[in-house]
Amino acid sequence: MKYLTLNNGIEMPVLGYGTWEVRGKAGLRALHYAIEAGYRLIDTAHMYENEDIVGEAVQQSGLSRSEFFITTKLDSRSNSYDKACRGIELSLRNLQCDYIDLMLIHENYSNSDQMYKALREALNNGMVRSIGISNFREEAYLSFIERCGIIPAVNQMESHIYHAQLGYKQLLARHGTVFQSWSPFTSGERKVFDEPLLKQIALRYDSTPAQIVLAYLISQGIAVIPRTLNPEHMIKNMLSLELKLSHDDIEAIKTLDEGKSLFSWY
Repeated sequence: MKYLTLNNGIEMPVLGYGTWEVRGKAGLRALHYAIEAGYRLIDTAHMYENEDIVGEAVQQSGLSRSEFFITTKLDSRSNSYDKACRGIELSLRNLQCDYIDLMLIHENYSNSDQMYKALREALNNGMVRSIGISNFREEAYLSFIERCGIIPAVNQMESHIYHAQLGYKQLLARHGTVFQSWSPFTSGERKVFDEPLLKQIALRYDSTPAQIVLAYLISQGIAVIPRTLNPEHMIKNMLSLELKLSHDDIEAIKTLDEGKSLFSWY
């Protein structure tokens, strides 16, 4: 596994397992497959309503809790200091663990400052090992770090070959925040696996377009959390860590970047 070092010295796997819409018995099976395939970063959220099966999968894995890097997120239901405090405690209960490796504010809410205050306190008392944000665009991020007290360790954002946001990634890095992609495969907004250039490059590396996408983002210092229920795809995604793309191929992939979001809600 490759790691990125967060601004508090903690190492975070550069590749993790995203769990949006991973629920129920099928979701629990998928989590077991992911752990067997070598995933140790598992990304969940209050909004996903699956913290319980993430905790169950970790408990049933037979591995030490310290082997895992668990990320979760507070959503709009925790949009105050008191609600955020309760949300943190709820996550710990759902996940059946004594601490959370990374906890984020899911979006830029009206009371994000108060939510972050609760996260800072959870960090100080050991309930959380690192704290951050998600879906904070550049202006919101720059405003937030002027008053937040602790620079976010991570900002989880849309990032894929059509909108990698490499400039924003560099800005975040200058301030000490790691950029993590929640949509490396565009969440179905594009048929990225049918992209002719990716298919052409994949042939040269005896790999798949999905592996090329992940290898490209990782080469740019962007952490990724792809989601799949397919055990074979899980293994192939993990193997993307072994790919080293040439400079020319990286530059070719950059030409696909359209510089705009694929999601209207953004």
